[in-house]
Amino acid sequence: MPQSDIDRVYALGRAIQENVARVIVGKEKVTELVTAALLAPGHVLIEDVPGIGKTMLAKSLARSLRCSFQRIQFTPDLLPADITGTSVFNQKTLAFEFRPGPVLAQVVLADEINRAGPRTQSALLEAMEERQVTVDGLTHRLPEPFLVLATQNPIELEGTFPLPEAQVDRFLMRLAVGYPSHDDELAILHRFVKSDPLPALEAVADGSELAALSQVTRSVHVSASLENYLLEITEATRRSEELMLGVSPRGSLALYRTAQCLAALRGRGYVLPDDIQELLTPVLAHRLILSSQARLRERTLGEVLRSIVEKVPVPVEESWSEKNR
Repeated sequence: MPQSDIDRVYALGRAIQENVARVIVGKEKVTELVTAALLAPGHVLIEDVPGIGKTMLAKSLARSLRCSFQRIQFTPDLLPADITGTSVFNQKTLAFEFRPGPVLAQVVLADEINRAGPRTQSALLEAMEERQVTVDGLTHRLPEPFLVLATQNPIELEGTFPLPEAQVDRFLMRLAVGYPSHDDELAILHRFVKSDPLPALEAVADGSELAALSQVTRSVHVSASLENYLLEITEATRRSEELMLGVSPRGSLALYRTAQCLAALRGRGYVLPDDIQELLTPVLAHRLILSSQARLRERTLGEVLRSIVEKVPVPVEESWSEKNR
């Protein structure tokens, strides 16, 4: 792959991350992972406690892209038609007209997705998977690119409808923002005390550029030894006694594609074992279910993944780079 193509991906990633950093303080790593998910392309579930910037991060990313944007506040009374759209009778033309719902935007912020009922959640998740909606027998294709940034609060469960594992698997990545450090929180106080920087944020990329560079990342080299390394990890999750459910082939493909995007965002035309290891928790953890024995021992999915990867031999260095193919 020409280095110039990789440089374009790197430049796009830096532009998005620096733009988001004008609003979000100290979360460059999270922004980098979301940017990798955007290039994959895939959808992101941002899950963390209230008040740490989940919605602000999603809004900042959406504003950084020159794409149509819609925010859906999920509530228990939200209906599937409120998302997909509905047909309305026009008395002037004496015909039904389709009124598109907010999901027919290029970037959709699904805020507090676990507060809507299962039918409404399914309507969004079906659109995410099929990239189309069907209303009154007519199919409407979603625009390209189509990206869903969903948020949910894992602490307050009263009045919520937790996403089933099969539906959580539709998300390419699940991320946690985390609390800021002391210095970062001080910077937040200083930054927001006078005004909100979000409204002044300008776009630094557009949908067509994002789609073109997404195709570029598909040419990032993954050596045969690294492909086997990736599969040995995912296959080990299916054999682990600590897991009731292991990674599906969809999860293996998600890890492969995201590793390609992360490598390109870091200016490389080839994937390293470190890329794969770094993505294990955000890309795979939400696709796994702990066994009852692991729960009794209070093991976490992150701990189980780390124990699995420690047992899988890392490929030798000379096989990583494309020049050694």
